[in-house]
Amino acid sequence: MNPGIQKVEALDAGHFVRVEWEDGSESRYPCVWLRDNCQCPHCFLHSARARRLVFEDLDVDIVVKKVALADRKKISITWPDEHASEYEAEWLKKRCFSEEARAEMREDLFLPERQYWGSDLQLPKIPFEEVMYDDESAYKWLCTLKKVGIVLLTGAAARQGELVKLGHRIGFLRLTFYGPTWQVQDKADANNVAYTTGKLCFHTDYPVLQHPPGVQLLHCIKQTASGGESEVVDGFNVSNKLKKQNPQAYQILSSTAVDYTDVGVDYCDFAVQCKQNIIDVDSRGQTVRINYNNATRDTVFDIPADNVRPFYAALKEFNDLLNSSEHKFAYKLKPGDIVTFDNWRVLHGRQSYPSGSEVTRHLEGAYADWDVVMSRLRLLRKKVLNRD
Repeated sequence: MNPGIQKVEALDAGHFVRVEWEDGSESRYPCVWLRDNCQCPHCFLHSARARRLVFEDLDVDIVVKKVALADRKKISITWPDEHASEYEAEWLKKRCFSEEARAEMREDLFLPERQYWGSDLQLPKIPFEEVMYDDESAYKWLCTLKKVGIVLLTGAAARQGELVKLGHRIGFLRLTFYGPTWQVQDKADANNVAYTTGKLCFHTDYPVLQHPPGVQLLHCIKQTASGGESEVVDGFNVSNKLKKQNPQAYQILSSTAVDYTDVGVDYCDFAVQCKQNIIDVDSRGQTVRINYNNATRDTVFDIPADNVRPFYAALKEFNDLLNSSEHKFAYKLKPGDIVTFDNWRVLHGRQSYPSGSEVTRHLEGAYADWDVVMSRLRLLRKKVLNRD
C-alpha cells in the first residue's frame, strides 16, 4: 500500500482533519485521536511501539492550530501549544475510520473468517514434522485452526513430550491445575471423568475458569483396539442453528449465568468456582465462545426457581442439536496423531472403551491460549508473506 495524499484541511472548527486521497476517496480523523497518537519520540516509544503520552496531559477538546501537506506521503500538524506532529500517509490510510477500512483492519489483525461444518467435515491434516520445522506449514496450521477450528497433525513420535515441543513452536503452553501437560488414561479414584473408560459427552474444557483455555492439544500415544472413538461438533455452527430454530432458547443460554465447580488435587490442590453463559456473544451478536461441560456444571444454580425449567428446556434443545447426526463428526486417533482444536468453538467427546488390567488407551493433553497462538500466527504471516 502506497497511498498518496491530494489535499488536507481542518473541519468542524478544527476538531477534525480531512484527508483527500489521490484515488478520490477521503478520510476524516478526530483531532483528539491524532494528538493522542502523535508519533514523535516525546509522545511515542518506537522501540517498544508504545505510547509515552500520559492521558492526563491530553486535551479531549483539542483542535488543530495548523495542518499542512508536507508532501504526498505525509501531513504535519501544529497544535495550540506549538507541539508538532507528523503522520505518514500509509499509517493514516490503514487507520481510516470508515466502516470498510475498519473491517479490513479487523480482518488483518484477528482473522475472523470462519468455515462452519457438520458431519461433512474434511478433517484438515498436516505432518507434525512440517509444522515443527517449516514456517509455511506452521502458518497453514494456525490459519486453518483459526478458520475451521480443528487440525490433525500426523506422524509425531508415540511418546510423552511432543506437546511440549509443539508448545515451544507457538510460544508456550497454558499451565492449569492439571499440570503443564496431563495424561488421559484410566486411573483409580479418577479426579476427572476423562480419566475413566466411560463415554464423554460433548463438552468444552475448563468453563470453570474465568478465562478458559482457547486451544486444546491431544496427542495419541496408545490407542485401544475397540471403542475410544473421538467425536467433535462445531459449536458455533450449532449455536447459529439454535438462534434460527428457537431464538428464545438462544437468548436464555446466552444470558443465564451457569455455575461451574472443580475441586480436587492434581498439580496442586484446587477449589475453583465460576459463572459462565453457555453461549458467549460479542457486541455484534456473534457467538465467540461456548462454555459447556455437563460434568462440572455445579449443583448450585444461582437463578430464580421459575427460570430453572425454561433453562433446562433450552439446554436440552441445544444438546440435542450437538448430538444430531448432521452436526457431529467421528474419527479415531492413531498413535502419533495430535489433534489440535479451538476449545472455545469445538466441543469434543469420546466413546467408551473396555477397561483392562493395563492401560489400553493413553493421550497426553495440553492447552494454549489464543493470545499466544494468534501472536505466533501474526509473526509467521509477516515472515511467510514478507509483510512489513
